[in-house]
Amino acid sequence: MGTTFSIKLIMPDDAPDPGLLMESVTDVLIRVNQRMSTWLPDSELSLFNDSQSTDWIAASAEFCGIIESALSVSELTGGAFDVTVGPLVNLWGFGPGTDFRLAPPEDALIEATRQRVGYRKLQTDCSVPAIRKEQPDIYVDLSAYAKGYAVDQLACLLDELGLGNYLVEVGGELRMRGRNASNDNWAVAVEKPADFERTVQTIVHLTDQAMATSGDYRNYFQFEGKRYSHTIDSRTGRPVAHAAAAVTVVSETAALADALATALLVLGPDEGFEFAERKQIAAYFLLRRDEEIEAKVTTMFASLTMQ
Repeated sequence: MGTTFSIKLIMPDDAPDPGLLMESVTDVLIRVNQRMSTWLPDSELSLFNDSQSTDWIAASAEFCGIIESALSVSELTGGAFDVTVGPLVNLWGFGPGTDFRLAPPEDALIEATRQRVGYRKLQTDCSVPAIRKEQPDIYVDLSAYAKGYAVDQLACLLDELGLGNYLVEVGGELRMRGRNASNDNWAVAVEKPADFERTVQTIVHLTDQAMATSGDYRNYFQFEGKRYSHTIDSRTGRPVAHAAAAVTVVSETAALADALATALLVLGPDEGFEFAERKQIAAYFLLRRDEEIEAKVTTMFASLTMQ
């Protein structure tokens, strides 16, 4: 996935050998990569994207389940989270193997590319299991879901091994269970949006939950004084353009938190905040107000322990 991972564990006396544990962790990450990576040409996702067939294509049960779950979030958010947004991401220069853009693409090209996008053009039948696309050129991008899913799979592994106190992180997406070495809930930081430094906005104390953040302050380009984020709104074909710099979501699974954080960042500080309150999502919006960063917190997030 082009990123790093870390696992913090409180090891019981009967814990598995660390070397064998690392092998199991590596096996999980390799399996997830082989299912979901757009960077590996032979991954299940890449082979599906390369296919020009509009017939049902046989899929692994895991891959079909991933697509089905991701599509459910697309439906929930009215397409704010859209796994078919890949062609637009690539057009704007943020996809794998694409050239970094120095200027926005032409409007006509954006509109033409939008015709290749739409989560309703992707269908699953996981009783088979199989997946199909209604257009040959549909391209699926799971980058706003894969890291969270990898976190969840590592958490499942640790649960199966009876390791009940851990903090798993892949590319900044987190899931934790039990307590830390001080027998307290895990303390995790929400990063302050800053282009050239890493500073903490707030700290949340969590257990048996997952947390993910989507932001525009790491991957972007500027043209004529305007910032163009890698977060693309599939409904417009363009990068998000509002005051929200980042959204953090706390949920039961990291995959859901990952997808919802992306959706809320697309929806923005007004529509997204109203949606999160209505759906009782624990969300923490960080907004740019002139030179300052302002926090906007949903009721569910406010109930969490912060400092």
